[in-house]
Amino acid sequence: MITLNTLERRTQFVGLGFVTPTFLIIALILIYPVVQSIILSVGQSSVDGFEPYQFVGLKHYAALMVDDRFWRSLSVTLIFTAISIPLELILGVGLALLMNETFRGKGLARLAVLFPWALPTALNALIWRWMYNADYGLFNAVGLESGLISEPMNWLGDETLAMASMVIVSVWKTSSFMALIILAGLQSIPRDLYEAGRMDGMSRWQEFREITLPLLKGSIMVALIIRSMDALRTFELPFSLTDGGPDSATETLSLYAYKVIFEFVEFNAGAAIVVVQFAVIFALSLLYILTLRGKD
Repeated sequence: MITLNTLERRTQFVGLGFVTPTFLIIALILIYPVVQSIILSVGQSSVDGFEPYQFVGLKHYAALMVDDRFWRSLSVTLIFTAISIPLELILGVGLALLMNETFRGKGLARLAVLFPWALPTALNALIWRWMYNADYGLFNAVGLESGLISEPMNWLGDETLAMASMVIVSVWKTSSFMALIILAGLQSIPRDLYEAGRMDGMSRWQEFREITLPLLKGSIMVALIIRSMDALRTFELPFSLTDGGPDSATETLSLYAYKVIFEFVEFNAGAAIVVVQFAVIFALSLLYILTLRGKD
């Protein structure tokens, strides 16, 4: 006869059996690289491996504190995230509301919305790089022909325009990803709530403010966390679009870490940048969660 304690013990073992493989995979592909980066960031080792690893403490982090290029890349990353994420969220909500409506050609509209997100980032950047070209780009050609501009604009050669250009590409590509997550949240809202709201005389704006937006909070939080993490570690877009130029105006933390590791061949200093980047991403994600939970 199986006692209650025995049954509970077996249930716990079965649960551990299901969880353990997942935990090991996460530890292998996520936790181990983070730990390895931290170890590299507090040590000094040679590229060829002939010199043994030496613990140097916070030496590389201290060097970052006086590195103007590090602070510039951090500010570029934060500015890019602070501008692009709200724009993507607003546009994503609008696209999700549109795709949630019933109209002819709805399937084709959804396909068109998701097309930019489906394109690889590198290919996306190359297409936009051609359109931004100062000599034969599409935007300058249209602007000159229509009389909107009197001379070609150096979209990727001016610091302000280069940042704006990168934000536009990011918003164009990833707003559809925001829309996809928010659309899933929209479709989980019971239609009875809207019918009850209409019976109470609610307008469309009141329905959105009192019903849709509060019930979308979970989906919005997921979208914000995923996209913010992606924006804070963006690499392919500035690498393919501007290579960090002009004058490091679009050089993000990921791109700077890449150059430190593979161009300057300073693995330990590069690891310190990566660890700082991880800390920033973790802090921002935690801030999102605490803020939205506090509102609940």
